[in-house]
Amino acid sequence: MKTLVIVTHPNIETSTWNKAWVEELKKHGDITVHELYKAYPDQNIDVAKEQQLVEAHDRIIFQFPLFWYNTPAFLKKWFDEVLQYGWAFGPEGTKTAGKQFGAAISTYGTAESYTAAGFNRFTLEEILRPIEASVKYISASYLPHFSVSDSSNASEDRVKQSAVDYVRHITTVKPVQA
Repeated sequence: MKTLVIVTHPNIETSTWNKAWVEELKKHGDITVHELYKAYPDQNIDVAKEQQLVEAHDRIIFQFPLFWYNTPAFLKKWFDEVLQYGWAFGPEGTKTAGKQFGAAISTYGTAESYTAAGFNRFTLEEILRPIEASVKYISASYLPHFSVSDSSNASEDRVKQSAVDYVRHITTVKPVQA
C-alpha cells in the first residue's frame, strides 16, 4: 500500500515531534513525505499536482500540530482547493473513492486535557470530527488518528519511540467502521 503523508507545519525545523516523525518516515520507501510549506512557500497550491499525488497513493495521512483545536490554516486551504467538486465528490467526483485518509497530530496539552472532564473538554476524536466528516463525504475511509500529547515533554527516548510507533500505526491501522 502506497502512503502519502502531507506534512503541514509552518516551521518544521524548530519542531521536535513533527521533524522526528518526518525523519523516520523518510526511511521507508513505500511512504511519500510531502511537506506543504516547503513545496509552496508562497502558499499557492498547484491543485493538479496535489490531485496527482493523491491519485498515486492508497493511504493519505495529514500530519500537523494542533492549532487552536484545528488544522493549520494552510492545510484547510489544501482541503478547500484540492478536494474539488467533480474530482473528489459530486457525480463525476470519484478520484478519492476507496482511498484511506487519517491524521497524525501533536498537541501541547496532556492526554488527560483532551477528555470530556479535562481542561479542553473535548477528545481528540471529537476535535478531528470535521476531517472524518470530510473523508466520508469524498467516499473514502477514515483511519483512527495517531497523536502525541504533552509535546513540551520531549525526552529523546520518547521522541524516538513515538516516531517508530507512528510509522507502525500508519502502515497497519485499519479504517474506522461506519
